[in-house]
Amino acid sequence: MKRYKKNSVDSSEVDMTPMLDIVFILLIFFIVTTSFIKERGVTIDRPSLDKKDTNIDLKPVVVSINDLEDVNFAGRLISRESVQANVEMALSNNPKAIIMVKVHETAGTGILVDVVDQVKRAGISTVTVSRLITSR
Repeated sequence: MKRYKKNSVDSSEVDMTPMLDIVFILLIFFIVTTSFIKERGVTIDRPSLDKKDTNIDLKPVVVSINDLEDVNFAGRLISRESVQANVEMALSNNPKAIIMVKVHETAGTGILVDVVDQVKRAGISTVTVSRLITSR
């Protein structure tokens, strides 16, 4: 009767130590050779908390365009060509006035561009545009 011995050569296990060594060496290589660049972001100018700025009226002056493309300035109907003069008058009363253009969603783009251009010609560099919400 013959007895079979199990040889250690017949073992099917793979030694993973050399592969782990190579992986760690590559990891160290990539960490060392990587250059870290600080990316530029957007700088935000935050408003100051001075007490002298709290007395300024921050209520915006509203220029609204309805669905019939009628222009209203501060609650009164005006012509399309007189937006610049009305904004200049509002700026003379309050130089730090905020101008908001509210436009109805069915109004044409041409009138919106015309009104925003006139507001910018009056001296406002940043114009806020929003959608006019109408009650049904």
